[in-house]
Amino acid sequence: MKKNRFFSLLLAAALALSLSVPAMALDDPQPNCSAAILVDGDHGEVLYEQNGYERIYPASITKIMTSLVVLEAIEAGELSLDDQITASQQAVTLPEGSSNANPPIQAGEILTVEQLLYCDLLPSANEACNILAEAVAGSNEAFVERMNAKAQELGMENTHFTNPHGLHDPDHYTTAYEIYVMAQAAMEHELFRTIVSTPTYTIPATNMNEERVLHSTNGLISNWYVIGNTYSKAIGIKTGSTGEAGRCVAAAAVDEEGRTFYCVILGSEVADTEQGNRFAEASRLLEWGFDNFQRTTLLDENTEDVIREVAVTLSDETDFVLAQPVGSIEATMPTDYDPAQAELVIDLPQSIEAPVTAGQELGTISLVYDGVTYGTLPMVAADSVVRSDFLYTVQVIQEYWSHWWVKALVILTVVLILALILYLALIRPRRRRGGRRYSYSGSGRRRTTTTYRGRRRK
Repeated sequence: MKKNRFFSLLLAAALALSLSVPAMALDDPQPNCSAAILVDGDHGEVLYEQNGYERIYPASITKIMTSLVVLEAIEAGELSLDDQITASQQAVTLPEGSSNANPPIQAGEILTVEQLLYCDLLPSANEACNILAEAVAGSNEAFVERMNAKAQELGMENTHFTNPHGLHDPDHYTTAYEIYVMAQAAMEHELFRTIVSTPTYTIPATNMNEERVLHSTNGLISNWYVIGNTYSKAIGIKTGSTGEAGRCVAAAAVDEEGRTFYCVILGSEVADTEQGNRFAEASRLLEWGFDNFQRTTLLDENTEDVIREVAVTLSDETDFVLAQPVGSIEATMPTDYDPAQAELVIDLPQSIEAPVTAGQELGTISLVYDGVTYGTLPMVAADSVVRSDFLYTVQVIQEYWSHWWVKALVILTVVLILALILYLALIRPRRRRGGRRYSYSGSGRRRTTTTYRGRRRK
């Protein structure tokens, strides 16, 4: 008996301990860089961030915005992909060490807008960005104004551009999250998606150069510049590198289920040939996201323990109506998500007056998990409730009586009535007794008797 009691107590203690321990959190991937972010691109939900909202230099990742502005100018009819653009001397004059179309585009060389976009996004040619900027806006300065205007339109409040290529400038900055924002916007354009997912592209001979073979600088989709970092799920996007910005990459990937995740790695100090470089960190963070997150329905009308009773007044049919949520709350959640740890925050009135219509919104319900509110749904009436005319009339009378001026008016009326009664009962009869008296003789003549209460004459 004692032995059984011991095991019972042990089991109870173990059960209590298991209920008190919170759900295990995911391991922090801790990417080796200054800033990083991982986003569910299908739903715009941030899954992981490390200094993801801090201002940082983007280097050539800037060219995502450059390409986006050009593509929108094409859609607006300002130019076309087949337009032939002649490179100016100013556009091809670059600081030493700048990335170029290899060989560099020369002054007077003619390329199409489409070819310049490939030069911009694959080998990250700075001169191609300048040529495109002049073709769209007439000058780099005017084009940069468009870049900043587009950034504001996208809600990129912590972004400012000073050039179209990303060469270092202290006033040229953005954040990991806002790089995702512009990358996602650019990926909505089919041509952009095609270019950034292309490992190699050939430009036929021009008026000043022989055939060019362009190779992507993105080690996630190409082995040309660095070997051993390709990632089978990768679909682009863009790299960047300066001394001040470090090595950077914005990447997107699609898994077997069709989910699209975006990853941004900024400020890596590891060489691309070494373990833990920007490409390895990007693929590791993306794979971590695919392995540890899934789309989950957190709350809907079928969720247990979400129906509530709300008291109903002014009805002789029922004392309450049921309130239930409408719609669903979904989120990309960690695979260790524990519904038992979720908190339901329900905001409903203590009572509601009839009539109530089925589907009428009565309040809200929110789901909070690990301190984060994942969504809010309306709570609506499940049935209709008819109002009692008698109870409503009683309430109207009670409400009117609750006003001081109504009470004052009633009291004044009563006083006036009492005064009138007093006047009729006491004061008016006295006046009748003190007046003239009339009598009639038998002959039919009227005789008048006047009572005089004054002094007699002597």
